[in-house]
Amino acid sequence: MMRALSIAATGMQAQQTNVEVISNNIANVSTTGFKRSIAEFQDLLYQSAARVGTASSEQGTLLPTGAQIGLGVRSAGVTPVLTQGSLTETDNPLNVAVDGRGYFGVQLPNGEVGYTRDGSFNYSSTGKLVTSQGYTVEPGITVDPTATAVTINQAGQVIETMPNGKQNTVGQLQLYQFPNEAGLSAMGGNIFTATDASGSANRGLPSDPGFGAVRQGYLESSNVNVVTEMTSLIQAQRAYELNSKVIQAADQMLQTTNQVR
Repeated sequence: MMRALSIAATGMQAQQTNVEVISNNIANVSTTGFKRSIAEFQDLLYQSAARVGTASSEQGTLLPTGAQIGLGVRSAGVTPVLTQGSLTETDNPLNVAVDGRGYFGVQLPNGEVGYTRDGSFNYSSTGKLVTSQGYTVEPGITVDPTATAVTINQAGQVIETMPNGKQNTVGQLQLYQFPNEAGLSAMGGNIFTATDASGSANRGLPSDPGFGAVRQGYLESSNVNVVTEMTSLIQAQRAYELNSKVIQAADQMLQTTNQVR
């Protein structure tokens, strides 16, 4: 009977994790470039009262099924869903979205390179292209403060237009890919860092084979579907309640046993 209590407890813990993941998805429904996640679970070890295939007679007949009792469930991981979100038009010339595969590179304060799908860029005090947090966008592009317009084409070339009408190409945006994007480590602020699981970054140019194109005046929306998340939340809540009912039932059975005279 005590085994039922511990099994149901693992179920409640698992569904608590599930609800936390779903709530984070819903909280980031408006976060630029956010990728929803899915909690994954595995069953725990089994206790065998009678092993499958054990001899059941002197003639060598075997048990066809055995008797194995599971010990519950555990969290196996939280996996990001890397499908692209829809592109939303902003009409801001410094907003760029990656239409396809690839991440922008940004220079982090510790000297490492971070990676992001959030292309809501701005200018620094010196005209350098930076993220909304002030991190320099790789490979470091500076626009003349007197430029009247800035164009970023699908190949990632940054072109400034001067007051006299002359156009100058001042830089080239780069994109990065990984053998295992799901292995990137989320740092918050829409930034990821590479890990041993993600593999080393492969650098390329927008519109190169295998890399996405750059869309100026657009941002990538979150790929969270509110209806899907609400449905998953209801399912997780019901599963949590069912596990709590198992604990209540096991407790009542223990009380009945204790009252036997």
